[in-house]
Amino acid sequence: MADQFPIGLIGEATTQVVPELTARHLGSGAVAVFATPEMVRLMERAAVNGLAPHLESGQQSVGTLVNVKHLAATPLGATVTARAELLAVDGRRLTFRVTAHDGADLIGEGFHERALIDLAKFEAKVKVKAEASGLA
Repeated sequence: MADQFPIGLIGEATTQVVPELTARHLGSGAVAVFATPEMVRLMERAAVNGLAPHLESGQQSVGTLVNVKHLAATPLGATVTARAELLAVDGRRLTFRVTAHDGADLIGEGFHERALIDLAKFEAKVKVKAEASGLA
């Protein structure tokens, strides 16, 4: 699997801070700055983008761990770029170092893990769980 996902593989994702991505809008704070949940989402998207060209047919990844610090506030209008670098592959587990930068400051850093899944098997398990819970 390390051949499929080379150590050092990089993914990026970028977004502009608009009102819908602020802590005030999301309810994660009372100020109109880039929200921590959105920073985490952007970091995950960077990892997903890095993996996408390397996935086999029917293979996907799911997030399993996020451990990040939000270091600096980012105002409306700024552009944030997240970067994910693959550090380790352990079976189906992929570990990334993630960072986010707003053009002025490093605003976030930490680690993110994803697990490789067989999409058909995963969706079948979710369907069984939904049916057993009366949700389907």
